[in-house]
Amino acid sequence: MSSIETGFTNVQALDPSILVDLRYATPDNFTHHVIYDFTTAIARTGTAKKLAAASATLREQGYRLKIWDAYRPVSAQERLYAVYPDPSFVAKPNPNFSHQKGVTFDLTLCDAAGNELEMQTPFDDFTTAAHRDHPRTPLQEKHYQILDQAMRDAGFFGYENEWWDYRDAQMDDYAPAAANPNDF
Repeated sequence: MSSIETGFTNVQALDPSILVDLRYATPDNFTHHVIYDFTTAIARTGTAKKLAAASATLREQGYRLKIWDAYRPVSAQERLYAVYPDPSFVAKPNPNFSHQKGVTFDLTLCDAAGNELEMQTPFDDFTTAAHRDHPRTPLQEKHYQILDQAMRDAGFFGYENEWWDYRDAQMDDYAPAAANPNDF
């Protein structure tokens, strides 16, 4: 993989239609505290290109993506884990883990106007209702399948305990790296 692909990119530079609402940049998250000081969603360039491909597929169908979390520095992961030390939902701080490497997105499906569509739970619901195999209403199932298909077709796979968590299928090809999203 080239150094260009393994570097970091602002995802909105590749696709400005992607909505960004980084929840950990505000108190609107399960900790009720600001976890990091940036509002720009960055990821490894190869991963960001895959997200742009998923977004293009969804736009053709009249939908948009909204990112709740992307690259997360180790220092932010340390704060999250201190609040909720359950590795089923909050990974232990590790520079080789997916969010901390910049190869994972927490996201949802929106309509063309940017309104979030109904899913099985809100973001960061740490119950079994958030699991990918949890029963959904027909409308939730429709939205989930649209999102999941676009993400899988673009080269992502979903974390089993969080319907919103998508990881680059090539995540193991990326070595740990750090960046400051405020530089993007």
